[in-house]
Amino acid sequence: MNNNFTMQLVGEFLGTAMLILLGDGVCSGVNLNKSKSKGGGWIVISFGWGFAAAFSVFSARWLCPGHYNPAVTFSMAIAHKLPWSSVLPFFAVQVAGAFVGAVLVWLTYYPHWSETKDQEAILTSFTTAPAIKNYFWNFFTEVMATFILVYGLLALTNGDLADGLNPLLAGFLITSVCLSLGGPTGVALNPARDFAPRLAHQLLPIPNKGNSEWSYSLIPIFAPLTGGALAASLFNILA
Repeated sequence: MNNNFTMQLVGEFLGTAMLILLGDGVCSGVNLNKSKSKGGGWIVISFGWGFAAAFSVFSARWLCPGHYNPAVTFSMAIAHKLPWSSVLPFFAVQVAGAFVGAVLVWLTYYPHWSETKDQEAILTSFTTAPAIKNYFWNFFTEVMATFILVYGLLALTNGDLADGLNPLLAGFLITSVCLSLGGPTGVALNPARDFAPRLAHQLLPIPNKGNSEWSYSLIPIFAPLTGGALAASLFNILA
């Protein structure tokens, strides 16, 4: 493994940890009792995730492509913008980074878990969950949302934009997707974003937590991969 690729993996790990720390951090702030941002609502969460995405890319963009998302990595390989040999190593460090980010959120809000009795509020501080559980339509929503995200990101790679503008526009795109398409499922958009924090929820000694809803977990893993692959395939046809 050459040094350049090693640094790419380090960057993907650090950036994903930052993304989850800030993204799940805003969810925890809105959800948990006695937090100053308690009750801020979906608009706050949507902007929080958009800002988290933009800053996390800025924080490590000189090290790595700034995917922080297996669905994006998979799609970039389909679109011939990333070697296939990078895909599985990127997946591994993205999941590891997301787990570390979730642990940091748990530590940051440590006193608030015991003050919160609502098990769903605790779970959704870590993971996504559907407003109405219907696996077919939940899967469809996640595919559609990730399709828009990935197609938009691929379009940005073809734009003649000023250096440093792409991460900001990507953050705006994520905010838009969350606001417009996030109501049904909370839009994962990212298998690592849902799987690793769900695992952290399972393993950490969190007071008042319920089960980790693994029965739903395959949707935020496979639907974003599907949506991203469809977007990359369309991009290949059009580009």
